[in-house]
Amino acid sequence: MNAPVKAHGANRTQTDELLERRANVFSRGMSAGQPVFAAKAKNSEIWDVEGRRFIDFGGGIAVLNTGHRHPTVMKRVYEQLDKYTHTCLMVTPYEPAVTLAEKLIAMAPISGPKKVMLVTTGAEAVENAIKVARASTGRSDVIVFNGAFHGRTLLTMAMTGKVVPYKSKFGPFPGGVWRVPYPIEHKGISADDTFEAFKWLFKTDVDPKNVAAIVIEPVQGEGGFYIASPEFLKRLRALCDEHGILLIADEIQTGFGRTGKWFAMEHAGVEPDLMTTAKSLAGGFPLAGVIGKAAIMDAPDPGGLGGTYAGNPVACAAALGVIEAFETEGLLEKSLKQGETIIKRLKAIKRRKEGRPIGDIRGLGGMTAFELVTSHGGSEPDPNAAKALAADCLERGLMILTCGVFGETVRLLAPLTIQPRVLKEGLDILEAALVAPK
Repeated sequence: MNAPVKAHGANRTQTDELLERRANVFSRGMSAGQPVFAAKAKNSEIWDVEGRRFIDFGGGIAVLNTGHRHPTVMKRVYEQLDKYTHTCLMVTPYEPAVTLAEKLIAMAPISGPKKVMLVTTGAEAVENAIKVARASTGRSDVIVFNGAFHGRTLLTMAMTGKVVPYKSKFGPFPGGVWRVPYPIEHKGISADDTFEAFKWLFKTDVDPKNVAAIVIEPVQGEGGFYIASPEFLKRLRALCDEHGILLIADEIQTGFGRTGKWFAMEHAGVEPDLMTTAKSLAGGFPLAGVIGKAAIMDAPDPGGLGGTYAGNPVACAAALGVIEAFETEGLLEKSLKQGETIIKRLKAIKRRKEGRPIGDIRGLGGMTAFELVTSHGGSEPDPNAAKALAADCLERGLMILTCGVFGETVRLLAPLTIQPRVLKEGLDILEAALVAPK
């Protein structure tokens, strides 16, 4: 089960060779999170080129809510592959994209007539949501939050609230992007603090009449899985309404059932004007979208939105398979149950006060996380401990991901389809690595 290490001569493994080949051909800017090369995967498990088995609590960074190669998803994909793989949605459209758009409209927590656009990546979805907001309002500026992650393109990097590694060396960034604190109670940032920051921002830096949109992740992803309360989101909605600003919900990581609802905004009962979706939308195939009020979505002129691979037919077929799997297997309910199981286990581990100290534990449905701190009962972030824990877990056969502005947060994103015995096995490994570090 041990992860491979660098070896020489007769002891060199296939992984050693692949790591060397990778270093020779890929930009070092594309980091490799772990020294494991996948050979095959199924549901919640991955086997590497050495035949080692790993339990996957990372889900390809929240892409695999339905697990690796879900049978329903793959059936739809194979059926589509036998028909056509690409025509360009804007040149020769096709039924799977229309059906998917209809389903997205039906499930989006936005009242009234709605419309959709499809693209390929989450960053594209965010950029296009901003384009739509600007076209609809005639305004230019955007407000985002500290710790936000919205993508790696130039505009979305400007919107992202973490410098290293995402923004380092890549500036200057587009202007007209403003930032306020995300409310994190246990770090001393209240909702009142955030709205006080809005007040000063509107007085000192930007006229709200120039703001097209406020973009928020209802649960921050890369920023640390911090959860915006229903009360905060309601106040944010009211602020937008007061100033004629559009509210955009970035649901790229929260969306498609991760939190126990199709979209996390449903927990608060707050309607955005526009929302973005990607990641688990298509179960491992590249697909993203923007969903919004029809009058807003129709603001751009014909041809103003699109992309060569936007709404690829194979990815659309996969997304229809994802929706079918959720509906037939009760995956929204399983997300809630998974979150309860994980949070209960983490709290029990924390109470032991052994090994690596655990700080705040949080989650919304199956979107769960915990912080590692420097001392039991303390709150000082310990990013080195989080990094060491990920390596320790990998050596024991469990893949986990870290996140957070300081890198101290461990996020758990096991497929919602994970077998109960495998979930328990993974949590057992996590507990062992926390309580008795190697």
